[in-house]
Amino acid sequence: MELLLPILLGFLAALIGGLYLLGVFRQRRPGEPPLDKGLIPWLGHVLEFRRDTLKFLERMKQKHGDVFTIQLGGFYITFLQDPLSFGSLVKESREKLDFSKFAMHLVRKVFGYAAVEGDHAILHTSSNKHLKGDGLEVMTQAMMSNLQNLMLHNIGSAAEQSTWIEDGLFMYSYNIVFRAGYLSLYGNEPHKSEGSEEKDRVESEALFYEFRKYDQLFPNLAYGVLLPKKRLEAERLMGLFWNSLSVTKMKKKDNISRWIWDIQQAKEEMGMDESMINKYMFVLLWASQGNTGPSSFWLLLFLMKHPEAMKAVKGEVDTLLKESGQEVQRGGPLVNLTREMLMKTPILDSAVEETLRLTAAPLLTRAVLQDMTLKMADGREYFIRKGDRMAVFPYIAVHIDPEIHPDPQSFKYDRFLNPDGSKKTDFYKAGKKVKYYNMPWGAGVSMCPGRFFATNELKQFVFLMLVYFEFELKNPDETIPEIDFSRWGFGSMQPQRDVEFRYRLRY
Repeated sequence: MELLLPILLGFLAALIGGLYLLGVFRQRRPGEPPLDKGLIPWLGHVLEFRRDTLKFLERMKQKHGDVFTIQLGGFYITFLQDPLSFGSLVKESREKLDFSKFAMHLVRKVFGYAAVEGDHAILHTSSNKHLKGDGLEVMTQAMMSNLQNLMLHNIGSAAEQSTWIEDGLFMYSYNIVFRAGYLSLYGNEPHKSEGSEEKDRVESEALFYEFRKYDQLFPNLAYGVLLPKKRLEAERLMGLFWNSLSVTKMKKKDNISRWIWDIQQAKEEMGMDESMINKYMFVLLWASQGNTGPSSFWLLLFLMKHPEAMKAVKGEVDTLLKESGQEVQRGGPLVNLTREMLMKTPILDSAVEETLRLTAAPLLTRAVLQDMTLKMADGREYFIRKGDRMAVFPYIAVHIDPEIHPDPQSFKYDRFLNPDGSKKTDFYKAGKKVKYYNMPWGAGVSMCPGRFFATNELKQFVFLMLVYFEFELKNPDETIPEIDFSRWGFGSMQPQRDVEFRYRLRY
């Protein structure tokens, strides 16, 4: 009996400790947001959240209001869904709310990269220098060259016969934009080698299809729910990309972007192992090219489904081309679409922003490093515990809020235009101006550093499609496909099915 008592006490202590870790004993304290732990210890609401994030968060908002704490897979996450109060989260000091801890955990899980202190600074320094402002000029020209190489090759016979080429719109758009972006960032085959442009096309084509395989595994990989066979496939693909994007191979390329080059150099100078730099190159590829292809699909589809939008954007493109003294004709020179020209497209800009409003759904997450007080715009205050997380899902809170964006499920190409043609930035909720009225790129310190380059990629692709091709849906009555719910929270959404279209040269 004397021996049995310590064993029982030890078992009881372990049981209580285990239940504590599972969150069984957590209770809402005075001043904290409403707490909803779900019925399953530790897992909480993760199954419902994973199944359809949008529907789940809409249900929680209806039940608890615009601030609530839920349990998801061992974490307690407080969701802030009042857009008028977003500033309190976006502007909070990094000593209290930190994005990097969450990001470090994610990139280790899905890319095999072990983040180090200084990553964020290196990325932002290089991005500010080469992916925005004057630095974007070089990238714009590289993207133009690669887009036209991919879009115009091998269609001579079809063009001569004026026959239509049929394809799936999603795969066509994703394929072209991904490959052109990859070549613009990671370089081309050396020009001194014979058939370098053909080698670029073949290599980028093969890489795209491997990337697509990985991209389809990504949501389940991020959530840690891949089956063993799929997990092995994900690991194979990671190894393939670490090799394909290795420092050794990149240094043999021509035209490697200064963005990639500077980041490689900075990591080498800090003493990072080359194998880890190779893994970071994969992080950059997914971050830079995982969203623009799907976004280009949605934009082209919306334009084809809305003739008035197509007419307005096409008219702007034709006018701009004419003003630049260029004309597209058989046997003539290729279009030279400059960054300066891309800055004069307010109608296309609005159509792009409207597309992103409808189809970009990032989940913005911060780790709570200190006990803190969340101050709401209406004066309410909530206590948030150290060790928890805070999150914003702007798709519900902003993008499809009918008070901010009337008729939110409809595509209105001029939603972000004032009557005089200038950019519209005045949107309101409860009579107050909303600062964060569209958030496809996130906000604050975690805002996508490559957003200007990504927007340029999207605009260049659509511009060239309108200039070079006639294109239409194979079935004019084609309905817009549903969104793939498994990708909520990971940026640009993807369709549940492809849409058939056809295209041919205009001249």
